[in-house]
Order: sequence, then structure tokens, then C-alpha cells
Amino acid sequence: QVQVVESGGGLVQAGGSLRLSCVASGRTASTYAMGWFRQAPGKEREFVAAITWRGGSTYLADSVKGRFTISRDNAKITVYLQMNSLKPEDTAVYYCAADDDVRTIATRHASKYWGRGTQVTVSS
Repeated sequence: QVQVVESGGGLVQAGGSLRLSCVASGRTASTYAMGWFRQAPGKEREFVAAITWRGGSTYLADSVKGRFTISRDNAKITVYLQMNSLKPEDTAVYYCAADDDVRTIATRHASKYWGRGTQVTVSS
């Protein structure tokens, strides 16, 4: 069993930056791939980013490439989503995900474990 808890959401103006954090806990948490999804009001959940458990490979949705970066600190079992040049269309609830296979997150856009989400609001 792995638990993940997000933090760092908030209100920011367009063009600004935010960094989301997600702490994972559980006996095998440090060996899990992790990622981020988001869901805007009235829209389906969409994949944002993923990272392998060693951090050697990262995956980003086309809509955030060049603006968002995913990274992790395995000593803290924490994954980060650095979001720069934010746009109003980035407004959503952002969910952290953890799975023992990065392909589940990055290509199948699913996950075994989910956080409760953190709200990101970008004003124009």
C-alpha cells in the first residue's frame, strides 16, 4: 500500500509559477513511478507528467512541454511539479499518482494509487 499527499496549489496570475509537491509513504513507495494528472471543471482527467522511480526518465504532456518540469527526491520520497508560464487553461485540480510501472501512468494514463488533489487556479 502506498499513500500520496499533494501540496503547493494556490492562486497565481497568468505567467506566474507554482511548485507542487507530493510525498509518498509506504514500504515500497521509493520504488514506485510517480506522476501528475489534472482535471478541470467539466472536463475529463488528463495526464500531465510522469517520472520513473530512479528519476532517469520523465514524460510530459504536449500541452505542458517547455513550461512544466517533473523531478523527484527519493531521499524524501517526494515528487515535484514545477509549473512556469502558467496559463488560465492550466486551472484544475492536480492529482498525484503512484504506480509500480511508469507505463501505466505515462501511456495508459492510469494509476494504482492516487492523492486527493490540490487546486491550482490561474487568473488572467
